[in-house]
Amino acid sequence: MRVVGIDIGGTMIKYGLLSLEGQILKSGEMATEAEKGVEILFEKICSVVENFSREEKILGIAVSGTGQIDGSIGKVVGGNEIIPGWIGTNLVERLEKKFNLPAVLENDVNCAALGEKWLGAGKGEDNFLCLTIGTGIGGGIVLNGDVFRGNTCVAGEFGHIQIVKNGVQCLCGKKGCYERYASATALVRMAKERTGEDLNGKEIFDREKAGIPVFTELVKDWVDYFTDGLSTIIYIFNPPLIVVGGGVTKQGDYLLEKINKSLSEKLGINFKKNLSVKFAELGNNAGMLGAEYLLLKKLGKI
Repeated sequence: MRVVGIDIGGTMIKYGLLSLEGQILKSGEMATEAEKGVEILFEKICSVVENFSREEKILGIAVSGTGQIDGSIGKVVGGNEIIPGWIGTNLVERLEKKFNLPAVLENDVNCAALGEKWLGAGKGEDNFLCLTIGTGIGGGIVLNGDVFRGNTCVAGEFGHIQIVKNGVQCLCGKKGCYERYASATALVRMAKERTGEDLNGKEIFDREKAGIPVFTELVKDWVDYFTDGLSTIIYIFNPPLIVVGGGVTKQGDYLLEKINKSLSEKLGINFKKNLSVKFAELGNNAGMLGAEYLLLKKLGKI
């Protein structure tokens, strides 16, 4: 038996045929074409399931998706309308009706957190936080071995903690949100403001490593913003582990050491005790694997 795993992003849909142990046996991706709306998206998802179903006996469908999602029923309840018609869609209901297979749908960062718990940096931990640094900053909260969704299934929106009063305008409507200062997008924006150059994250870190003063100061400020928000989150949750994902983590120990040094200066002794900060281990596959973990839990296989 196999599981079909699907990770829906605003730009690309990643998919895979997964073993029950979390091995990715086959994988691929296609453009989301978000602007074409939810029905085209549904057709794309169905084509993936149908193609894998011709080859293998499928146990179920595990979907990680963008937006605010009530994972208990598989319904999109909010978020930015990147995909017209996505908000309000109960994808699980539609997939189960069409294929007569069990399905799950959960927010992508929640799935990433659960994927890391199952097979990655959070393995063996029942309580930890996950942050993803990308266009914004997403958050996942794992409590007692399960994802904590909150009262209306939107818990973990760490990116919208305000860290600068009357700061940079955020898409959420507020000013000074965490993700406006500590996301990968923020790093690129800050580099443009200070140097006039359009650079990606790798290019910025390469220049910082080369000792160019403006980039040394830039990365120092960006890390400082990141640990400002992170320290606030730690003071609220007092977790044993923080798992950080996103493209910037390709910088490895070089960046992790900077984060730990900056963070240590902002935490009291009892908040630092037994605290570990790790970079995520599953990369772009975390969402699919976390969704599979949820499916297997739903079926009593874990």
